[in-house]
Amino acid sequence: MLYRTGCLFLLMLAAVTVRAQDSANAGSIKVSKDSRIDVLIKKQIYINTLAIRNQPGFRVQVFSSNKRNDANEAKAKVMQLFPEYRTYLDFQAPYFKVRIGDFKSRDEASELRDKLSTQFSGGVFVVPAIINVSPEKEIE
Repeated sequence: MLYRTGCLFLLMLAAVTVRAQDSANAGSIKVSKDSRIDVLIKKQIYINTLAIRNQPGFRVQVFSSNKRNDANEAKAKVMQLFPEYRTYLDFQAPYFKVRIGDFKSRDEASELRDKLSTQFSGGVFVVPAIINVSPEKEIE
């Protein structure tokens, strides 16, 4: 019985002490933060804004051949004619394919296809592809 009374007394004393500490420090929490955390957050924000995001879209295919040199020449020609678009040389065995642009819709790609069809006689096609979209284009 004495053991139970002693335990109960200690428990009540601990509860009163904890309650007194809560009242004394109410609303005063001090957080210590390493200044390097702010630098890391700024660096991550910068990396996220530069990141290229991949999504389904369309490209315009201007050339397809099993000869790498011919494909490189076609790519160079496209880059000279349309430097404002990114140009890609894809290899899908046994063909090298030259593709241009990163378009979200088939209509956008069709406009460029019409411009390119006069320059390339082998056939110019709009093809589905995984495109690279920069953050500036996502806002549009």
